[in-house]
Amino acid sequence: MRKRTSIISVIATTVAMILSLGAQAPAAAESPYERGPDPTRSSIEASRGPFAVTSTSVSSWSTPGFGSATITYPTSTSEGTYGAVAISPGFTASESTIAWLGPRLASQGFVVITFNTQSRYDQPAARGDQLLAALDYLTRSSSATIRSRIDPNRLAVIGHSMGGGGTLEAAKDRPSLQATIGLTPWNSDKTWPEIRTPSLVIGAENDSVAPVGSHSIPFYQSIPSSTSKAYLELNDASHFAPNSSNTTIAWSTISWLKLYVDDDERYRQFLCPGPQPSSFGEVSDYRNTCLS
Repeated sequence: MRKRTSIISVIATTVAMILSLGAQAPAAAESPYERGPDPTRSSIEASRGPFAVTSTSVSSWSTPGFGSATITYPTSTSEGTYGAVAISPGFTASESTIAWLGPRLASQGFVVITFNTQSRYDQPAARGDQLLAALDYLTRSSSATIRSRIDPNRLAVIGHSMGGGGTLEAAKDRPSLQATIGLTPWNSDKTWPEIRTPSLVIGAENDSVAPVGSHSIPFYQSIPSSTSKAYLELNDASHFAPNSSNTTIAWSTISWLKLYVDDDERYRQFLCPGPQPSSFGEVSDYRNTCLS
């Protein structure tokens, strides 16, 4: 009887262990849109990511609704399709002022179009329309080589100054966008309760053109708390910080696009809780909702 009792005890213990393991929550599934190796601080700050890229120019004769453009995209198709990003320059500025972002973002696994606006004097609403027109061109009218690389359901917009204000206009008009990023944004409209798109606002502490107190911060604060959002302020920087290669803008933009366009949770670590503000570091203010 003692031997039989021992066997029953072993069976009972084994069953209990199996039931216990079964009750544990399953590990979070990896996103099907993850692209590239596991990220590190060095990899998101690097001037180039893991993907080789190539670029093609598009004449203004071929771009309905916006000006001439450059499309930069990964040469490899081995990992599947990519999200696409449209980037607008600011008031009176040309594509050249935001061109550095094209290869930097594309090399991290995105198809990127940087463009000239129809007029250098276009206001934010017009720039928002042109951001959407650029995305429509990528997904509907670009060459088969480019179009076949794009997942039309994973799209984002970025803009500088009035182009940054245009990103909010675009997100209001097309809530299906996966992410919006405003770089030292300017807009006469200060309140954006309509925004449902995950939004990153990057301001500059010493911005005298679009002071953060009357532009970036009110934009961030007016976006509903139910919307994923973050505000990053560049320490001791001017309105024109986005017009040249900037590591802080790069890593935060890459992380935001990866998290919300690619659903890649590997990048959340760089945004939540995010950088520690400092008077001597790169970031003077950082706020976020850190929503899923």
